[in-house]
Amino acid sequence: MLTWTCTGSSRSGLYKNYYRHRDNCSFCTPELEEEKQHEMEEKQQQLRALDDKQRPWSEWRRTNASCIQHTGYDVEQVQELYSMCEEPLINYCSHKNYRLTNSAATFYLSPMDMLVVILWHLKHYHSERYIASELNISQQAVNYLLSTVLDILHSCVYPELISIPANISSSRTPHGPQRYHKLIVDSTFIAIPEPYDSQLRKAYYHAKSSTNYALKVQIACDFHHRIVHVSECYRGSVHDITVLRESGLLEHVNDDVQIIGDKGYIGEEYVMTPRKKSRGRELIDEDKDFNYDINSARAAIENINQRLKTYAILGGVYRGAIDDFHKATKIVQVVCALCNLNLIKHPIRR
Repeated sequence: MLTWTCTGSSRSGLYKNYYRHRDNCSFCTPELEEEKQHEMEEKQQQLRALDDKQRPWSEWRRTNASCIQHTGYDVEQVQELYSMCEEPLINYCSHKNYRLTNSAATFYLSPMDMLVVILWHLKHYHSERYIASELNISQQAVNYLLSTVLDILHSCVYPELISIPANISSSRTPHGPQRYHKLIVDSTFIAIPEPYDSQLRKAYYHAKSSTNYALKVQIACDFHHRIVHVSECYRGSVHDITVLRESGLLEHVNDDVQIIGDKGYIGEEYVMTPRKKSRGRELIDEDKDFNYDINSARAAIENINQRLKTYAILGGVYRGAIDDFHKATKIVQVVCALCNLNLIKHPIRR
């Protein structure tokens, strides 16, 4: 029978027990790590070779115009995104060996192709059936791919691009009309189809939605005009101030860090809103000037919300399960992170 002997620990045994020993032996572990590293490098080279040959990336990367048309980003931005989540994408492709198959062929989708496919999906919101037909893979494979890569983007890209600056209370950071005006907040919505149940219609009602029903989410930006906070998704009828109080954003405000919002946030401490005129009276000039400054500052978050709507998955009618708030939140937060990437290169105000 085959046996083995560990030169470091002087242990020996049957060959069938070697791998159990190797995984737990301090002398064998460095060799194991070197072996794993070598295997990973070989797999990375194989997967990178797929990028050169495989659709859609092999076609879309030829020109920036083509890349922007399909994904919303130029080649350099896509490569920057890929660098943020390269390791988990390669690990997924390497360890899971996820096969995308049809009746004629079996092949692997490369990590870069997985990334650009979900960017394509978020930007244009094509159906899974359409994507499957374009890539010549199964619809079930597309569904699993989109779900998996969304999780990877949410765990890698979202924390990298969305966060409240640690030095936000510093006097040197950009601010609004007053030194302590540091954040701007507003809610936006994702249109959904009309629910069948009357109670759900009441819960999801949103007058601004094209379908009159929506999911609601709150976005906050700073005066660099970057998104710094994204709440969870709520039913459309939930009041803006309720979303604010449950979002955790108020934990970051104080006398030196205050928020600018619209009239939907009236009544919350540290939130500056336009002043309302009393019944039968007009606003004095001081109040009009104050409202002008507040509304001018709020224009930035309105502009950001409009940019978010250029992603068809948020600007169109959402086809996912309306009660799956966890998935809807992930989608919104990932899209906001991707929007920040564009805001860095194409800012609202220079």
